[in-house]
Order: sequence, then C-alpha cells, then structure tokens
Amino acid sequence: MNETSISTKQEIRRFLLDRKFDKLFVLSGQNSYVKSGAKKFLDPILKNKEAFIYLKKSYYPEFNELKKINNFMRKFQPNLIVAIGGGSVLDYAKIINVLKFSPNLKEEIKNLSYSFKNKLATLVAIPTTAGSGAEVTTNAVIYINKVKYSIEGNLVKPDYFFLVPDFVSKSSNKLKSSAGFDAISQGLESIISIKSNSKSINFAKKSLFYSLKYFVPSLQHPNMENISKMCLAANLSGKAISISKTTAPHAVSYPFTAYYGISHGHAVSLTLEKFLKFNFKNIDAANTYFNLRKKFEIIFNLTKTKNILELQSYLNKMKKEANLNDNLRQLGINIHNDYSKIISNVNLQRLENNPIKIERKDLKKILISL
Repeated sequence: MNETSISTKQEIRRFLLDRKFDKLFVLSGQNSYVKSGAKKFLDPILKNKEAFIYLKKSYYPEFNELKKINNFMRKFQPNLIVAIGGGSVLDYAKIINVLKFSPNLKEEIKNLSYSFKNKLATLVAIPTTAGSGAEVTTNAVIYINKVKYSIEGNLVKPDYFFLVPDFVSKSSNKLKSSAGFDAISQGLESIISIKSNSKSINFAKKSLFYSLKYFVPSLQHPNMENISKMCLAANLSGKAISISKTTAPHAVSYPFTAYYGISHGHAVSLTLEKFLKFNFKNIDAANTYFNLRKKFEIIFNLTKTKNILELQSYLNKMKKEANLNDNLRQLGINIHNDYSKIISNVNLQRLENNPIKIERKDLKKILISL
C-alpha cells in the first residue's frame, strides 16, 4: 500500500504470505507486540516462514540498541523486514535497512557524514500508533548519548506501508494523546516551515482537516471511524514533513524526551503554542520566500480562530481535553535549573527550519515562561 488509505488485515496477510518473502525479520516493541494484536495476527503467518522476531526495549531509538538489532539482522539476512510498532520501531528498521555500519558510525552520524548502501531487504511499515507518520517519511531519528540526530535520504523511506486502525485502537489513551498531538504539531509546523511548498501544504491541510476534528473524540469516545481518521491524519502529516521538515517545537522537544522520559508528542506539546506566538509576533523578521502572514491565515482558518491569542487558547483547550499535562513541575522538571541543559541539546537541524531565526536568548525566554 502506497496511498494514504485504510488497509485491511487480509491485505497485509496476502502481502506477507507472498512466496517471494521467505525470510521475515519482525521488529516490534516489547509491550506493543502483544498489546496491539500484532503477535496474534502474525503468529499463523510466521509458521509458514523462516522468521526472526526482535522486540525493542529502549524507550526511544538509541544507538546501542540500533547496533544490537543490526547485528541480529545481518546474521539473519531477511528478504522482508516487517516493522510493526510505533515511531521508534519504524525508525530502527528504516536506519538499519540502508545505513552502512562502520566502526566510526557514531561520529559519522554526529557529523552528518554517514553513507547509504543498497537496501538490505524490502521494508514494510505497519504503525501501531497514529502520530509521526514514520511509515512515509524520508528520515529517521536516533539518539546518541541522549542527543537526537536525524538520518535523512530518499532510501530511508519504507517500501510499503499499511494503516490498520485495529492495531492502533488498543493503545493506551496516554499514548494516543501524545501521538495524535504529534500529528497535529507536524501539520501546523509544516505549514510555516521555511522548506514548505504547495505540495507539503496540501498534505498538511488534509492532515489537519482530520486531526483537528477527530483527535479529542478518538480519545474520549474512541471508535473505528475516529481512529481511522487519526491514522490518515498521521500518515498525511508524515508526508507533509517529509517535504518541509519540522520547526522549533520539534527541535526543542528531544531533550524533554531524552532527559525526562516525556513521550515525543507530549514533549512537542509543551512549547508548540509558545513558538507559534513567537513566530507570529516577529512576523516582519521572517526569513522566508513566502508571506508568513498568509501561512498563519491558513492555520487560523483551519482552527476557526481569528488571531494568535485565540489560536493559543484553542491549542491549550485541546491539550487539556487530551490530558497532556504542561505543568513542568508536575512533570519533574525544574526549568530554572535545567533550561541550559535543554538548550544545549536542541536539535539545530530542525531549528533552522523555523521561519524566524531563534537565538539562545529567545529559547531561554520561551523555556522560562513554561
């Protein structure tokens, strides 16, 4: 499946049972593999195949586990990699499938001097969360010593993906709220990213049409309809940011995940409306080829708000309804003591996509205001 549409389990079954795929490496999450229903679904299929199953243990994709998975995969030599899980699972599979593993890989990733090889195998991505859209993006995340880095390139994108709401429906509300808000943030950030274009904006608008309408209902009154719409929203937001990339809220989110264990979408939600306000207030200093004010008008129209203050209220209300706590003290963060550590580990690649140049003093001011 390569179009943004909902799939059936029967479609996946037919795909996996294809005789050309006789060695399957299944990569999933230690908890999600059973809870999502993936194990129950795959067990009968894998009986007819030579298969190896690895269940990732790290909370977020980190380098040491990446190497461990790579060693298993190289020994097994699959012709199909089945990545069924959340964004971390998909990112591991995407990286291992294309990256040359050298003795100096850590430094190569840090210096963006890594190199690709031909794909190890066909990669099919089956998300069990509706959030990052990692099944269609041309980048993958990896953490080295708690610092986030991106592996980027067209080869990184999975060969196939399937969107199955039933796998997503069994996630906890905590996970659904974090993932869903990530999709919303990706859509909003994509619209104002300096790399946005007409194609990415079209994907972002379609994504937000679904996510803004169905996000809270999918948490408060979940059913197959609203969960399906969130699967579509996440996939479309992934297509949007694959073109435009994300901006400041994502850039600042990674230290919150690495140091405090805050899930990715939740971490993004901590600063989203603050950075939107910063960008709007400094709109005359925009470093863009487009009219940033018109981009904000798109956002106002999508959210049915009239100005930046209403937009802030709209997003804060949504976070409250989704139980996304933004009280840093309750989250175990003393921002006055820790802002320097957070700023030092901000992802500069994503920060550079922000339409307004952000200085360290701006980051400090925004973080202290949280």
